[in-house]
Amino acid sequence: CSPATVTTCSVPVGATVSKGDTLLLLEAMKMELPVRAPSDGTVSAIACREGELVQPGVPLIELDAV
Repeated sequence: CSPATVTTCSVPVGATVSKGDTLLLLEAMKMELPVRAPSDGTVSAIACREGELVQPGVPLIELDAV
């Protein structure tokens, strides 16, 4: 895997999300990759910002289960 750039963060801390909602968009090798919520929950932390280069395997958003 190669690093990716965060292009859009779609949710703020405290937002309630449903399984499958897009949380942020990454761009890698000129492809846009959506990061989706794996389950229903509330965004408890965001560990990245738009324009930041992120590495594979690093947590970007934390969700608390509803």
